Amino acid sequence: MSAPSTEQVHHEADEAGAPGAAELLGTVVGALGGQRRDGQTRMARAVAEAVRDERHLLVQAGTGTGKSMAYLVPAVAHAVREGSRVVVTTATLALQAQVVERDLPRLARALAPELGREPTWELLKGRANYLCRNKLDGGFPADEAALFDVAAPAGEGGGADHAGRLGREVVRLREWAETTRTGDRDELEPGVGDRAWRQVSVSARECLGGQRCPVAAECFSERVRARAREVDVVVTNHAMTAIDALEGSGQLLPEHDVLVVDEAHELADRVTAVATAELSGAVLSAAARRLRRSAGVVGEALEDAAVALDAALQESAPGRLDTWPAALATAVTAVRDGARTALSDLKVASDGAAKEEDAETRGARHLARAAVQEVFTVAERLAEGSEHDVAWITAGGPGGRGPSLHVAPLSVAGLLRERVFTDRTVVATSATLTLGGSFDPVAGSFGLRSGSKDRAPWTGLDVGSPFDYPRQGILYVARHLPPPGRTGPADAVLDELASLVDAAGGRTLGLFSSRRAAEEAAAGVRERTGRTVLCQGDDRLPRLVRRFAEEPATSLFGTLSLWQGVDVPGASCQLVVIDRIPFPRPDDPLMSARAKAVDAAGGNGFLTVSAAHAAVRLAQGAGRLVRAAGDRGVVAVLDPRLATARYGGFLRGSLPAFWATDSPDVARRALHRLDAAGAAPVG
Repeated sequence: MSAPSTEQVHHEADEAGAPGAAELLGTVVGALGGQRRDGQTRMARAVAEAVRDERHLLVQAGTGTGKSMAYLVPAVAHAVREGSRVVVTTATLALQAQVVERDLPRLARALAPELGREPTWELLKGRANYLCRNKLDGGFPADEAALFDVAAPAGEGGGADHAGRLGREVVRLREWAETTRTGDRDELEPGVGDRAWRQVSVSARECLGGQRCPVAAECFSERVRARAREVDVVVTNHAMTAIDALEGSGQLLPEHDVLVVDEAHELADRVTAVATAELSGAVLSAAARRLRRSAGVVGEALEDAAVALDAALQESAPGRLDTWPAALATAVTAVRDGARTALSDLKVASDGAAKEEDAETRGARHLARAAVQEVFTVAERLAEGSEHDVAWITAGGPGGRGPSLHVAPLSVAGLLRERVFTDRTVVATSATLTLGGSFDPVAGSFGLRSGSKDRAPWTGLDVGSPFDYPRQGILYVARHLPPPGRTGPADAVLDELASLVDAAGGRTLGLFSSRRAAEEAAAGVRERTGRTVLCQGDDRLPRLVRRFAEEPATSLFGTLSLWQGVDVPGASCQLVVIDRIPFPRPDDPLMSARAKAVDAAGGNGFLTVSAAHAAVRLAQGAGRLVRAAGDRGVVAVLDPRLATARYGGFLRGSLPAFWATDSPDVARRALHRLDAAGAAPVG
């Protein structure tokens, strides 16, 4: 069934809204002292309709719409009235926290009189986020030698100091374990490092499971899952949703009939990341050591395969594997066979173990089995060489890290269609879902296509934004600058950037394509202007963002984390600078393989893959400027291709409708006015 036009959907949403959605939203907004927003009301009605009609809904809701309440109100009402369950999934921890800590509590209090009771909810995280009682009780071997030697001397070399610090963190974790009610890592203040946390937690594949774990009744993770099966709304993240889909077992997420995907533009990438696997000599050696030390199994075949794989990787060029070197293919087959033999040996050892065997020994054998099973699964996948997978080699890195072999799905559209968009109604929403005004590209990434009878029916709706973008912002494209190169920002670019930052009086969020570019730009602006420029990596990112928000004369430069994770309304952010169009790297193995597949099918791989990726990132970056009704400023793109290239119009069409110019004088005068007079109109 084909998707109706956006205009048609607008009419349906306005005229045929599901009874109660607008009224319930009005109750919540009134209780919170807010004001009615047309886009929010239209979205709430459309969500209620989609749930009622069991039809998927893709909603683009611009910044300021209040989209979380627009989907939560009808979704919660449905769950309470029908005795069903709704799952809400987000990409970022910030939005997850907003939904759980702010939106749902306020909504529940406001709707309780209308629904007859307060709705209930639970936050569901991955198992490794919780303390493991069995590991605390000695059910698994410690991963670090002399871990609990808290009296280790500090020393000059730093190694002993690190070991002592690690031991102290683990002792603090054990003390916290005696008082915590949740076992949730995020509730520990101050936090601890990952190495310390691994001593008291297990991953999903390492967990013994409820039937075999001797302390299952006290398991923090299982308690959360049990509560999740009883509540109206479960809030989780895209990674959990992806794992649930990949395993196809429904064991992670409780049964539900509605799935709300917020920050939906990230869903396909997050699923791809979860479905990506790695194999290396170091991974194999670690599995072999665990076999020998923890399970009493020699695993010679696996150890030999590790040596062969490492040698083959060292001799192979980094990049996508369109054609496999013979030595590498042979090594991967040997890894698969060696892992299979090790698993068989483990089973024999387990069957012959004494019944009175201690818990730590049983736990060690389980960890060894999990590690080898992971190796076998990845090696078998690589050896099969499916046309639906992409394999590539990455070079070694810092700290003696050797080369590694990776495999990822060419597309996750089929997986999403069959495992996510089937047997439930999905509401997918984001401020950036359309490309060039069309929902078709993102629908295609979900496995939903127009005009195909075997696809689930879906509707696309753009509710716009309450902001007046042409009056609140300028899009300045520096047409006169040279195209970006590979050697960092040119002097002309740094001069232009410095003049803009100076005109703005600081107040600049700089979004760069690489850490190196951000660092060089920060140094160049400091040298040219004497102004304070913070750079990602100078401190923990939350602290940098907080300082940027509190000090208007300060600027903040960084990379991908800032493109989506910064929400600084007001005078502290009146200039957003984007150094270049954020195309994927030409040598990105997965993106280049996808573009090649599109070309082979008769399409345009560049537009479908690279330009689409860049359009979403550009829209996300430009969206950092206007976060509230009083915000004013300039988005400056220092890449002339946005104005001169044939694809420039497509990319500009995905940005907010700012007033556009290619005059540096116009941009600087606007910034001077803002700096001198506060948030004045710039149009």
